[in-house]
Amino acid sequence: MERAYTFPLVILLACCVTACMANNMNISTDESALLAFKSRMISTIDPSNILIKNWSVSTPVCVWIGVTCGLRHQRVTALDISSMNLSGNIPFQLGNLSFLVSLNLSRNYFYGSLPRELIQLQRLQIIDFSVNSFRGQIPSWFGFLPKLQVLYLRNNSFTGFIPPSLSNISTLQTLDLSFNLLQGKIPEGIGNLHNLKTLNLQYNRLTGLITFAIFNISTLEILSFRENNLSGNLPVDICRGLPRIKSIRLSSNELDGEIPSNLSECSQLQLLSLSYNKFRGSIPSEIGRIRTLQILYLGSNDLSGAIPPELGNLENLQTLDMPDNFLTGSIPASIFNISSLQYINIARNNLSGSIPSEIGRIRTLQILYLGSNDLSGAIPPELGNLENLQTLDMPDNFLTGSIPASIFNISSLQYINIARNNLSGSIPSEIGRISTLQKLYLGSNDLSGAIPPELGNLENLVELDMAENFLAGSIPASIFNISSLKHINIARNDLSGILPANNICSNCSQLERVYLHVNELISVLDNQLSGNLDLLVLGYELPNLEGLYLNNNNFHGRIPNSIANSSQLTWIYLFDNNFISESPELSFITSFTKCRYLIRLGFGDNPLNGILPVSVGNLSTSLQYLYAYNCDLWGSIPMEIGNLSSLISLNLYGNQLAGSIPTTVVDLQKLLGLYLSGNKISGSIPGTLCEHRNLNTLWLSQNLITGAIPDCMGNITTLRYLDIDANRLTSSIPASLWLLNDLLELNLSSNFLSGSLPQEIGNLKVAFLIDLSVNRLSGSIPSTIGHLQSSINLSLAHNTLQGSIPESMGNLVNLERLDLSYNNLSGNIPKSFEALRYLTYFDVSFNDLSGEVPTGGRFKNFSSKSFMSNEGLCGDPIYGLPPCNTTGPKRRKLMLRVVFSLLGITVLITIAMALVYAVGRYKRKNLVENTTDFAPGTTLLRVSYYELMQATQGYSERHLLGSGSFGSVYRGTLNDGRDVAVKVFDLQRQNAFKSFDVECEVLCNICHRNLCKVIGSCSNKNFKALVLEYMSNGSLEKWLYSDNCLLDILQRINIMIDVACALEYLHYGYSTYIVHCDLKPSNVLLDEDMVAHLSDFGIAMLLGEGESNAHTTTMGTLGYIAPEYGMEGLVSIRCDVYSYGIMLMEVFTRRKPGSEFFSGELSLRSWINDSMPNAITQIIDSNLLAPEEEYYIEKLKCLSSIMEIALNCSMENANERMNMKDVVVALKKIRFQLLT
Repeated sequence: MERAYTFPLVILLACCVTACMANNMNISTDESALLAFKSRMISTIDPSNILIKNWSVSTPVCVWIGVTCGLRHQRVTALDISSMNLSGNIPFQLGNLSFLVSLNLSRNYFYGSLPRELIQLQRLQIIDFSVNSFRGQIPSWFGFLPKLQVLYLRNNSFTGFIPPSLSNISTLQTLDLSFNLLQGKIPEGIGNLHNLKTLNLQYNRLTGLITFAIFNISTLEILSFRENNLSGNLPVDICRGLPRIKSIRLSSNELDGEIPSNLSECSQLQLLSLSYNKFRGSIPSEIGRIRTLQILYLGSNDLSGAIPPELGNLENLQTLDMPDNFLTGSIPASIFNISSLQYINIARNNLSGSIPSEIGRIRTLQILYLGSNDLSGAIPPELGNLENLQTLDMPDNFLTGSIPASIFNISSLQYINIARNNLSGSIPSEIGRISTLQKLYLGSNDLSGAIPPELGNLENLVELDMAENFLAGSIPASIFNISSLKHINIARNDLSGILPANNICSNCSQLERVYLHVNELISVLDNQLSGNLDLLVLGYELPNLEGLYLNNNNFHGRIPNSIANSSQLTWIYLFDNNFISESPELSFITSFTKCRYLIRLGFGDNPLNGILPVSVGNLSTSLQYLYAYNCDLWGSIPMEIGNLSSLISLNLYGNQLAGSIPTTVVDLQKLLGLYLSGNKISGSIPGTLCEHRNLNTLWLSQNLITGAIPDCMGNITTLRYLDIDANRLTSSIPASLWLLNDLLELNLSSNFLSGSLPQEIGNLKVAFLIDLSVNRLSGSIPSTIGHLQSSINLSLAHNTLQGSIPESMGNLVNLERLDLSYNNLSGNIPKSFEALRYLTYFDVSFNDLSGEVPTGGRFKNFSSKSFMSNEGLCGDPIYGLPPCNTTGPKRRKLMLRVVFSLLGITVLITIAMALVYAVGRYKRKNLVENTTDFAPGTTLLRVSYYELMQATQGYSERHLLGSGSFGSVYRGTLNDGRDVAVKVFDLQRQNAFKSFDVECEVLCNICHRNLCKVIGSCSNKNFKALVLEYMSNGSLEKWLYSDNCLLDILQRINIMIDVACALEYLHYGYSTYIVHCDLKPSNVLLDEDMVAHLSDFGIAMLLGEGESNAHTTTMGTLGYIAPEYGMEGLVSIRCDVYSYGIMLMEVFTRRKPGSEFFSGELSLRSWINDSMPNAITQIIDSNLLAPEEEYYIEKLKCLSSIMEIALNCSMENANERMNMKDVVVALKKIRFQLLT
C-alpha cells in the first residue's frame, strides 16, 4: 500500500524541482536584463542613487525598487522607474523581459533610440516613455504589440512621420505623441482604432487634412491636435460619430471654413478649443445647447456677426474666450446669467454699445477682458459686486463718465487697465482700499483733479500709469512710500509744485522706470544740495531703477552724481530743464560710467557750461544714444569718444566746442547720426568719415571747417542728410557726391565752393532740399535739374551762374521755394513755372533776365521783391516792372497772319481728334464685346479651364483667398510653377458678365506698379476667370484687423501713398478717366515687399473723352461710397477721392466705417472731425503711438496732418475735395517729416 503512494509523490516532487529550476533560470534572464539596464543608467542628481544601489545580485529581483513580479511565475510583469532623475539609453536586453505587461520610464532623462528587441514584449499593455529625451523616428514595431492599450511618448524629440503601423493595434485606448517634432500627415488608419479613448498629437509639426475617419471613433473622449499646421474644414456632422467626446482641442492650426452647428450633438462635451485658426462666419447659436460645456476657446479667428445670446444657456461654463475676431453688435446680457463663469475675454473685436449692468451678477468672475472694442457709455457701478475679480481690462474703447468708486471695493483686484478711453472726473480716493492691486493703468483719458494721496496705501503696486490726462497739483509724497513700485508714468499732465523733499523714494527700492516729463515740476534741488530734494538719494534708494525720465520740466541745480548708484539704469533723460554745473568738469558724466547697462543718455537743453571729460569714453559700451546739445559745452571733443563702439547717434549741436573732429569717430561703425552743427569746430572734414557704412545723417553746419569736401564722400551710400553749410569750405563739389541717389537733404550753402554744376545733379531725384547758395559756383544750370521732382526747397542764390533758366525746371511739381537771386542769369522766366502750384517763395532778383513775367499759376502772389534788378523784365505793374511793348502796324499784320494760320491748323486738328475719338469709342466697344481679344499689343497668357482646375485643386476651399460681389478668388500654381490668384466669376450673379468685361478692359489696357497685374484669362460661355498676380501678404484689411499682423506708421503711410499713386494714374494717366468705384482695404493687396496694389475693378467705370461724370446703378460698399454716388448714382473721379479719404481714416484709426459704433448721425468722418485737433490721441490706433516714445510730439503732428488730408478728401461737396495729385504730394511731405 505504501509503495503505491510513494511513486506518485516522487514524480510530483521531481516536477516541482524541475519547475523551480526553470523559474530560477527565467528569473535569472530577467535579472540579467535589468542589470544590463542598470549598467547604462546614470543618476543626474545623486550618483549614489538608491535604485542603482538597490538593484544588486545579493537581493531577489522581485524586491528591487520599481520591479513587480507575477505571483504565479515570479517573473517581472511591471517595471516603473518614473521620476527618478535617471539618464542613459535603453539596452536591447530589455526585450528579454518576456512577461512584462507595464513599462514606465517616464519623467527621466533617457536618450537615444528605442531598440527593436522590445518587439519581443508581446504581453505589453502599457508603455510610458513620456518626458525623456528619446530621438529618431517612432519605431514601426509598436504596431506589432497585439495587447497594447496605452502608449505615452509625449515630451520627447521624436522626428519623422507617425508610423501607419500604429493603426494595427486594435486594443489601443490611449495614444499620446504630443510635444515632439513629428511631421507629415496623420495616417488614415488611425481612424480604425475603434477602442481609442484618448488621441493626443498636439505640439508637433503635422500638416495636411484631418482624416474624417477620426471623427467616427465612437469611443473617443479626448481629441487634441492643437499647435500643428493642420488645414481643411471640420465635418458638418462632427458629433454624429463622437457620442462620448468630452474634450476637443484643435487650436493653433490652419483650419478654416465655418464652425459646425452640429457641435450641439456632443452632449458630453466639456472643453472646446478652436482658437488661432482661420474659421469664419458666425458663432453657431446651437453651441448654447451643450449644457455640459465648461471651457470655450474661439479666439483669434475670422469670426464675424454677433455673440449669440444663447450662450447664456451654458450653465456650467467657466471660461469664455473669443478675442481677436470681427464680432459686432452689443454684449448680450444673457451671458452674465452664467453663475459659474470665472474668465471672460472678448477683447479686440468690434463690439459696440454699453457694458450691461447685469455684469454684476457673476460673483465667481475672476478675469474680465473687454479692451480694444467700440464700447461706449459709462463703466457700470455694478462691477463693484464682482467680489472675486482679479483682472479688469477694458482699454481702447470709448467709455465715458467718471470712474465708479464701487470697483475699489473689490478686495481681490490685482490688475486694472482702463487706459485710452474718454473717462473724466477725478480719481476716486477709494482707490487706496485695494491693497492687493499690482498694476494700475489710467493713462490717455480726460481725468482731472489732484492725484489722491491714498494711492500710497497700495502696498503691492508694481506699475502706475496715469500719463496723458489733465491731472493737476503736486505729486503726493505717499506714492514714493510704495516699496514694490517699479514703473511710474505720470507724464504729460498739468502737475506742478515741488517734488516731495523728505526721504523721496526711501521705500521704493524696486523702482525701475520713472516718467515725469512734460509737466511743470520745479525745485527738485536747491542750490546747496540739501533741504527739500533730494535727487541725491535716488541712487541709494533705487538700486533697481532702469529708466529715469525727467525731461521737459523746470528742474534746476546740479545733476547729482549719486544717480549713478542706480547701476541698472538703461535710460537717463534729463534734457530741457535748468540743470547747471558747479565746475567745468561735468563730474556727473564720470559718475555715469558706473551704469554699465546704459543705452540712452540725454542731458541736452540745460545751461551746464562745462567741458566733455575724457571719461565720456568710459561710459557703457552698450551706449547707443548720447544727447548733449545746447548745453554751453566748450573745449574739444575728446578722442576717447571713439570707445563708444555701440553709439548710433551722437548729438552735440548748439554748443561752443572747438578743435577738430576727432579721427577716432571712424571707430563708431554703428553710427547713424553725427550732429555737430552750431559749434566752433575747425580743421578739415576727416576722410575717415567715408569709412562709415551706416551713416545716415551728417550735420557739420555753422562751424569753422576749412579745406575741401572729401572726394570719397560719395562712398557713404547710406547717407540721407548732409548739412555742411556756413563753414569755410573751398574747392569744387566732388563728383561722387552727385551719385548719392538716395540723398534727401543737401545743404552746402555759405561756403567758398567753386566750379560748375554737372549734369549728374539730376541723380538726386528723391532730395527734398538742395541748398547751394552763397558760394562761387559758375557756369550754366544744367537742364537735368528738371529731374529733381521731389524737391521742395531749391536755392542756387548768391553765385555767379549764367545762361538761361532751364525750361525743365517747370517739372519740379513739388517745389515750394525757389531762389535763383544774385546770379548772372539771362533770358526769359520760363512759362512752365506757371505749373508750379505749390510755389510760395520765388526770387530771381539781381540777374539779367528779360521778357515778360508769367502771370498764371502762383505768380499773382509774388511781389516786386521777386523780380527787382532785372532791367530787361516787363509785365504787370504789381511787380514794379514796366509794361511790355505793344505791337506796331507791320507787326500787327504779321500777327494776324499767324493767328489765321493757327486757326486753320486748329480746325484740322479738331477734325482729326474727332475721328480718333470715334475710332477709340468703336475699339473700346469691341474690346468689351470680345473679352478674350485684349488690347492691341497686349500679350496675355491663355489658360485652359483644366489647368485652372488643376492649379486650384478643383477650386477647393483650402485654396480660397476670399469672396466678393461677383465671384471668388483662389490661390493656384500654374504648370510653369508660378503662384497666381485666380478670380472666378459667378455667372449666376447679376452683372457678373459685365464685371468680367470691365476688369478685362481696365486691367489689360493700363499698367502701373501699384495696380494688380493681370497675367491671363480663361473665358467661354459658361466660365469666366482672370489669372492675376499673387500677392503673398494678403489684403490691407487682414493686416489692419488681425492680431498677428501689425503695421507701423511708416508702413501705413507708404501703403496709402501707393494707393494714392494708383488712383492718380487711373484719374490722370490714361486717355480717359478711370473710376475704381469700390475703394476699401480688402481691395488693396500687398506683395512680398509690402508694396500696395489696387485690385478688384469689377464695377469700375471708364468715362468717355470729355466726360467728367456719369450715372450708374451699380453700388460700391456702404460706408465708403460718396454721398452723390449713393443718392444719385453719379460717378466721377471725386467719388474715388471720397472713398480714399474714408479709407485713410480707417487705416490710421483701425475703425471700420460700417462699425455699429457709428450709428445715427455719428459717422467715422464726423467722429474724427469732432475730435480734431485736440483729441487726436483718442482716435488714432493705439498701436501707433506710445506716450513714452522719443518723437511722440512729431509723430502726433504727422498723424494730425494725415487726418486733415482725410477730411479734405471726404468733403460732402465733391468740388471741395482734394485731387489725387495733391494727395500724393501732401503725403510724401508728411513721410519726409516723419523720416527727418
